[in-house]
Amino acid sequence: MANSIETGSGPGLAPGGVAGRVLVVDDDPTVSEVVAGYLERAGFAVHRAEDGPAALEAAARHRPDLVVLDLMLPGMDGLEVCRRLRASRPRASGSRARTLPVVMLTARGEEEDRILGLEVGADDYVTKPFSPRELVLRVMSVLRRVSSTVPETEPELAAGGLSVDPAARRATKDGAELALTLREFDLLVYFLRHSGQVCDRERLMRDVWGWDFGDLSTVTVHVRRLRAKIEGDPADPQLIRTVWGAGYRFEGRPGPSGPPGAARRTEAGDGRA
Repeated sequence: MANSIETGSGPGLAPGGVAGRVLVVDDDPTVSEVVAGYLERAGFAVHRAEDGPAALEAAARHRPDLVVLDLMLPGMDGLEVCRRLRASRPRASGSRARTLPVVMLTARGEEEDRILGLEVGADDYVTKPFSPRELVLRVMSVLRRVSSTVPETEPELAAGGLSVDPAARRATKDGAELALTLREFDLLVYFLRHSGQVCDRERLMRDVWGWDFGDLSTVTVHVRRLRAKIEGDPADPQLIRTVWGAGYRFEGRPGPSGPPGAARRTEAGDGRA
């Protein structure tokens, strides 16, 4: 346990009713018990599973609002569980269709592990050893983003062949619906609302993720994933442009902005996508 969780005082939040349903998936019973305890004290109803098949069964039975998912599980790893959770949840009807949020727990801090988790659709990750209090705050942050309401009168956003309805959380490109994760959708809305502005990764992390600190590679990975879904050629992006040394700029109308392959050279040169 000492290698996985840093114990400390709880989040200091009175339950005041159920804040939501969380499924905790970890094969270490000590980690699972401590995480569940902190979440329950924060007001969440918690279900637990110790492996992939049990997690999929529990998700189907309890319909959680969020899953805390360990990457290293016996038999079926967390990446595959995340993929199956995303694929198995049917699209809800009505204007508030949602994707099941996932917070990934990684036993190692290597960038490859974090990126893999984000690329299969995890909305956030926490690296072991971790503070249970920080994990609870991350869970709350993700759920706030999911449950945030959008005024029904807000007009649709449109540019570059994209059409986005923030209230319905629905996005299309040239009439075809886009399968976006929670963060990808929020990131796209933010870019459309700030079209033409240069947004650095710190600003995006603060305004889209709601974090004042964190690993900026999270933003890089999500921009890359979003480009793969909205760009004609993600290797030569025309909508989400990289501004060397500054950040990203959304351009509704594609146009020339430097030599071909500039975005790829930027990614290799300064760590940006």
